[in-house]
Amino acid sequence: MKKSILIVPLLAFGLFLGCKSDHKKPSEGSEPESTETVATPEKKEMDNNPVETKKIKVRLEPKSNSNVSGNVLFKETDGIVSMVAVFDGLSEGSHAIHLHEKADCSSEDGKSSGGHWNPTAQPHGKWGSNDGYHKGDIGNFTADAKGHGSITFNTDEWCIGCGDPSKDILGKAVIVHEGTDDFTSQPSGDAGTRVSCGGIIE
Repeated sequence: MKKSILIVPLLAFGLFLGCKSDHKKPSEGSEPESTETVATPEKKEMDNNPVETKKIKVRLEPKSNSNVSGNVLFKETDGIVSMVAVFDGLSEGSHAIHLHEKADCSSEDGKSSGGHWNPTAQPHGKWGSNDGYHKGDIGNFTADAKGHGSITFNTDEWCIGCGDPSKDILGKAVIVHEGTDDFTSQPSGDAGTRVSCGGIIE
């Protein structure tokens, strides 16, 4: 009976020494243990499916004896197309901007670009209106006393080169008008003369 009493403390002491040796610090000059980095599902998804961004820059030229020029950058990321446009040479006040059917700015008056881009055969109107609107009905922007104007626009109803005829803006034209879009008059909002044009082409 005394032997068994002595064995238990000895076993406990041996286990204690074993545990202690497991936690010893590495000696000087020894290599630290390597650790494996595991990517999270979110990181893996991003690594395997990088978000693609498409960009097209459009240069607008004066039309109808105006001095209006500009640059428009279209960028598509994750299903959203953004448009950033800047213009010079405008008269002070409000001006309409639309997408038209054809990337043809060859005529002096810009009418070679056709009418508003309207693939869904809707009436002209304000973007997002329940009464209908063209896919090219961007709206109005304001030019200052020096003739500078700018506008930004974002939508998931456009795409760049996706091939969907109801969304694809490739092959269309950006048109700036001398007047303001009233969002009511058919078929183009009574926006007046086309003063600048640029084709959306790759």
